[in-house]
Amino acid sequence: MPQIFPTLPDQVPQRGNLISRQFFKQLYLKQGWQFVGEFPNVPKAVAIITPHTSNYDAWYGFLALLGVGIKFTILGKASLFNTPLKHLLNWVGVIPVNRNHATGLTQQILHRIQQQDKIWIAIAPEGTRKRAEKIKSGFYHIAHAAKLPIVIFSFDYDHKTIRCLGLFHTTGDYEPDLIKILDIYQGQFSPKNVDWLSKPLQKLCKKG
Repeated sequence: MPQIFPTLPDQVPQRGNLISRQFFKQLYLKQGWQFVGEFPNVPKAVAIITPHTSNYDAWYGFLALLGVGIKFTILGKASLFNTPLKHLLNWVGVIPVNRNHATGLTQQILHRIQQQDKIWIAIAPEGTRKRAEKIKSGFYHIAHAAKLPIVIFSFDYDHKTIRCLGLFHTTGDYEPDLIKILDIYQGQFSPKNVDWLSKPLQKLCKKG
């Protein structure tokens, strides 16, 4: 089976160089994984990836992203930046946020988005690798408030594949839009740990 890996378009925020990208790309591919789908050529977006049921998700995800050379911005607790991890967090692309108030958190993120010419905010909508009762709506409200498209990614452990499933544009009506997003995931994912799959994704598996 040929190994598949995308090329990053020019408008997407980038990191690394040809040497680092080639190194991480080969490390990712040598584990038998591939990356299916093309990155949409947009400078700003909210990127979501599911399912999240294992620490291995982060391993394969970071290898793939470093191999592609995309710069994702990840949300992290502001208190972490008062620790020796500060420089590592800055390098990875974590931005400090105060999670005490949901409304204030959204405004912090919107402010950061407005300051950047290029930025992709990466969010795991299940919020935890353990079994979640629902999909958290924060990613949606951030995307809609900032007028950004949502780029949809999935883990498919059965086929050792990370998939880019394209763009979704919000309407402001969360519940119907969430149904449409979940429809996009139908048949495009499989978890590392089935027992930790969130309930909405479990229902998709049953439909399949």
